Amino acid sequence: MTVKDIRWEQRFENYSKACALLAEIQCYEPKDTIPIIREGFIQRFEVAFDLAWKTLKDYMEFLGHDVQPSPRPIIKDAFAANILKDGQVFIDMLETRNQMAHRYDEDAFNNAFVLIKQSFEPALQGLCKYLGDNIS
Repeated sequence: MTVKDIRWEQRFENYSKACALLAEIQCYEPKDTIPIIREGFIQRFEVAFDLAWKTLKDYMEFLGHDVQPSPRPIIKDAFAANILKDGQVFIDMLETRNQMAHRYDEDAFNNAFVLIKQSFEPALQGLCKYLGDNIS
């Protein structure tokens, strides 16, 4: 086994841990969750998302795809390769992650928390399952 062969598996291990931590968001309701907890889940989302696209990059390289090392083209290529079932939700994650990195206001955090809980976390879990099913 070459380093290239196992790199995506090593990154996947970290990604699956990040997804497990993010899954705890399903135990919280936005209106009942104090701001520091919401902010913590947004940070967990950012880590999980970054590991998701980087794991996708490594996995696609393992499969022999020529990919660019940035999230948007990787998301598009993974969708075209039928690895991602809903490419738009991953583009929405990218945009939300970028917005959260450059702004701080409670309304934006509250909106992000709801998106993460309802849409992003389930999509990240779906990708995690897909990749886990394809590990050698």
